[in-house]
Parts: sequence; C-alpha cells; structure tokens
Amino acid sequence: MAARFDAWKMSAFALALLPCLYSCVTPRRGRAFRVVAANPYYLIRSPDATETPLPEVLSRYSDVGPPQGLLHAYTELRVENAYYREGAPKHGIAGFLGTETDVYRVRGGGLQLLSVRSEVARRPADQLPVQDLIGPVRQHYRYYRYFFQIVFRQKSDTRGAVLLGADSLDELNRLAAGLLDDPDAVCGGPSRHCAAFPEACTVPLQIEVSVNGMRRVVGWGSALGSVAVHPRTLKLSRIDNGTLAPVEVDAADPNTLRLPLLPGDRIEWE
Repeated sequence: MAARFDAWKMSAFALALLPCLYSCVTPRRGRAFRVVAANPYYLIRSPDATETPLPEVLSRYSDVGPPQGLLHAYTELRVENAYYREGAPKHGIAGFLGTETDVYRVRGGGLQLLSVRSEVARRPADQLPVQDLIGPVRQHYRYYRYFFQIVFRQKSDTRGAVLLGADSLDELNRLAAGLLDDPDAVCGGPSRHCAAFPEACTVPLQIEVSVNGMRRVVGWGSALGSVAVHPRTLKLSRIDNGTLAPVEVDAADPNTLRLPLLPGDRIEWE
C-alpha cells in the first residue's frame, strides 16, 4: 500500500512539473533579433548587436545550404529524376518519358522517405527507380552533407548533385575533403557513403517552417514575404542556440519581408 502511495506521489509531482517544462521552450524575450532599415541592404541585428545584411543571412546563420551543405532537422531533399527512352540522350525533349519524384525528411539517425510519385508509365531498364538513387543502405547515417554540383572527370565531365553520409562529423569531413579533391575516387564506384545523382536529376533543398501553427515546406532561400503576403500583423520566432528567440519585424515595411527564412522558423500573421 505504501509503495502505491509513493508511486502516486511521484506521478503527481511529474504532472506538476509539466507547465514548467513547456515554459522552458517558449521564446526568450530578452534575446531578440531585429530587422532594421539600411542602405543598400536592410540588416538583421542579433541579440549581441552584430549586424548582417539580409543577402548574407543564409551563410551567416545556417550551415544547411551552400557552402557547408550540412543537413539536419527541419530540412528535406526533393529528388526528381527525368527518364528517357532506352539509349536516348539524357537531356532535352527528344525521348523524354516523364519524371519520378521522392521526398526525404532529415531525422535523427537517418533519412525518412516521405513520398514517391511516378509519371512514367514504363521505366526503361537502363535507368534506376528514383528511390534507388539514395537507396536504403545510405539512409541510416547520423550526419549528411549535400553538394549541389560536382564534376566527375571519368564520366566526361558529368555534373550532378552528391549526398554524403557518415556516422561522425570527422568521417563526414574526411569524405567531403576527398570528394572536393577527387570526386571519382570517393563516388566513382559502389559506395555506402556516397549517392551521386544522375545529370538529369534535380535535387532541390527544402526547409520546414511553421506558419500559423501549420507545418509548411518551402525552398531553400525563400523569403519571409513568400509565406506572409501583405501582412497586417506579423510575429516571427527563430531558433537561436537551441531556444526560440523573437525577431522584431515591421509588417508595414515590405523591405523587411525580404528576410530569408531559416529551418524551424515560426511565423504567425494575418
């Protein structure tokens, strides 16, 4: 009986702590960003008073896009591969059959395949299904780095996107250095760490944001104005050192809406 009472007390104590736990993830008003007018570019002023022109926000505040290319939570890859008649050149309109598309979400411990769509009635035997371009063996790494375009000399200067995966940052950095130095040595043959996409394949990077409480996926480089159109009121929160920080934006000034969105941004507007 005493053991049951102790268990009940512990449960009640845990429930009492829940409001405190949730309050810990709310935006901290003491650390606010602010978009300020300037010439030739508006600036975003960080809590430590560092000022960054809006065109430099992506490279200053995120390691997701170029040049770093690291993928993490709130990012997705949309892989769209074009298919052509067997033996036909893999470009242009002649012999074009359609596309297959799959979407991967980055999650802790790997990639999660969200969807697969095909517009090809009969896929040619000499071209892989779109879901095999990454393949199951490369979907379970802890870290990923994405390269928008790599030139492969052994394939007559073929250009294509590359995805590298590894279980540690040190290993990923070593693979990335090798890829930039000699792409064919890292991705030229079968590799568990490298997915080299065909030249006819486009792999845009997408990010997840929240708009009025709803999950929204937008392209890398999208601006605030792409999700908040002519707002009367606007509230933006951004992840800063693991917590949400408010970003003060003048909804009446259209130039402030050029602020680039970052993964995990939360936008409320009307």
